[in-house]
Parts: sequence; C-alpha cells; structure tokens
Amino acid sequence: MRKRKKIVLAFTGFILAVLYLFPFYIMLVNSFKTKRQLFLDILGLPDSFNFDNYVLAWKRLDYLKVFLNSLIITVVSIAIILIFSSMAGWMLERTKTKLSNFIFFFFIAAMLIPFQSVMLPLIRIMGKLNFLNMPGIIFMYLGFGSSLSIFLYHGFLKTVPKSLDEAAIIDGCNCLQTYWYIIFPILKPISITVAILNSAWIWNDYLLPSLVINREATHTIPLRIFFFFGEYTKQWNLAMAGLVLAIIPVIVFYFLSQKYIIKSFVEGSIK
Repeated sequence: MRKRKKIVLAFTGFILAVLYLFPFYIMLVNSFKTKRQLFLDILGLPDSFNFDNYVLAWKRLDYLKVFLNSLIITVVSIAIILIFSSMAGWMLERTKTKLSNFIFFFFIAAMLIPFQSVMLPLIRIMGKLNFLNMPGIIFMYLGFGSSLSIFLYHGFLKTVPKSLDEAAIIDGCNCLQTYWYIIFPILKPISITVAILNSAWIWNDYLLPSLVINREATHTIPLRIFFFFGEYTKQWNLAMAGLVLAIIPVIVFYFLSQKYIIKSFVEGSIK
C-alpha cells in the first residue's frame, strides 16, 4: 500500500512538473526558430538552432541599457521593501495593542485589493505630483509590495525571542540600533525569501511600468519586449529570444539564494 502511494505521488509530481515546465519549453525551443518554422510547428524542435534571434533581440532591445534600468528599479525597490517592511513587521509584532493589531490586519486586507481597481486614480495623483518614471515606480512598488512582506516578517518574528531586544536595550542600544545590529541580521533567511518573491514580480512586471514610465530612456525589459508586437506584424521568434534573455537574471538569482529559502522554511517549521 505504501509503495503504491509513493508511485502515485511520484507520477503526480511528474505530471505537475511537465505542466509547469511546458511553457518554458515552448519559449526556449521557439527562440531558436525562424519565423516561418515557428508558425509551421510550435511544439517541435527547431530544424537548426538559430542564434540570430538572440543577436537581433539583443540589439533591438538595447539589452544592456534596459537591463540596467530593470536592475536599478528592482534592486532599489527590493532594498527599500526589505528595510521598511522588516521595521514595520518588527514593531507590529513587538507592540501588542489594539492599534498595532488593526494596522497589521489593515496591511493584510490591502493584499486583497486588485491593482487594476486603484491604478487609474493612483497614476492621476502621481502624475500631478510629477513623480513618474523611476522614483515614482520605486515608490509604488514599496506600497504594493509591503503588505505581503510585512505579513511574512511578522510571522517570522514570532519565533525570535523578545529577550534579545531587552538585552540590547540593557547594553545601551536605542531602538534603531537594536533593529539594525540585532534584529535585521536574524531576519536574513526570511529576507531572502521576501527578496525572491518581490524580485520575480518587479522584474517581470509590465502593467505598472507601462503606466508610470513615460521616457524611452528609462524603459524596462518587459516594456521593450512589447515592441516586438506591432500593429501589423508580431515577431514571436524575437520575442521568445528576448524573454529568455529577460528571465536568465531571475533564474541565476534564485539558484544563488535557493539555500537561504530552504533554510527559512526549515527554521520556521522547527520553531
């Protein structure tokens, strides 16, 4: 019975893995095809691996420039989200009052509000403040990314003894020093998890940059890839190559920080 159960679980896992990886397969194999080959056979392997798509996509995207724009927006947004969300999560967890509970549940409720319902009023207000392009989009990412981040930090901080805060205060640390030198280093595993979750979303986001960024010099990779889809023609082969170039940095970042994600889940389950 146990062996049969393992076989069923293994088969189910294999099917789910195939379903999950299938879009990546479609994107990868079609990135090496010519436009004619792509329309003739989407699922099959290319007749020959055509790297010209990557060369053309690199040039038309102006990849290094848009990569730098995406990198600056993502890194700065993640850094601000980590600092402000961990501060908020720490204070909300340590302060046991009705007001702190209300503020925490207010952040949780904000996770249920779809972005589409607030995007037009938000853009109108930010436009009047002349706060668009990079500074504006970073500020908006802080607002939209804080709710989930605070929720994760709040849950992790329940496993951190309050005696550490008290010991730091006895040793002469003020509130900011206690956070920076004692609490924030302990939050490294969950901070990596928060960074992964937010970086994948921010790096691949198209809708908010399309509304906020109005200068070509500050375009991100998703915005520039959209140029492959014109009114009269769609260059799917170049778009596939561009998408492969776009996801490589996220995959590299994930594999470099994978051990910290696993560590955070293991520590949370043990504690």
